[in-house]
Amino acid sequence: MSIDRIAERLPAFGIELPAASEPAARYANYVKANGLLFVSGKGPAGQPRGKLGIDYTTEEGCQYARLAGIEVLAVVKSALGSLDHVKKVVKIQGFVNASPDFDEHHKVLNGCSDLMLDVFGPEKGSHARSVFGAVSVRDNLPIIIDSIFEYTED
Repeated sequence: MSIDRIAERLPAFGIELPAASEPAARYANYVKANGLLFVSGKGPAGQPRGKLGIDYTTEEGCQYARLAGIEVLAVVKSALGSLDHVKKVVKIQGFVNASPDFDEHHKVLNGCSDLMLDVFGPEKGSHARSVFGAVSVRDNLPIIIDSIFEYTED
């Protein structure tokens, strides 16, 4: 397999990977352990501020989840050198900054889930996931996503 195969496909999905963002506090961007890559929580590029159900619609939240997923992919590429080293997207977890009556968290996280399926295909991109509504999140971002990937060194 070509080392750049997935990266070559990204423009077809309208994706240009940025450089991996730095951690917002005193933690690692990622940790590798026993063939798993744990990526710390990432928010959407552009640092939007606000809550779903007050400042943003479900559809806007879905786009923010996609943008946060792109930030996750940038860290994965930085950690592994190539997205081709991903064997499996294991888990996606979303923390949605939402009003108390907002109940479409699962639809918001679809933005990231759809991205992973587009990038890695159904076999590698299908994943377990959890999504939670949060009273507040760091920097008042609309969503933060953390994730786990299985990887190979070949």
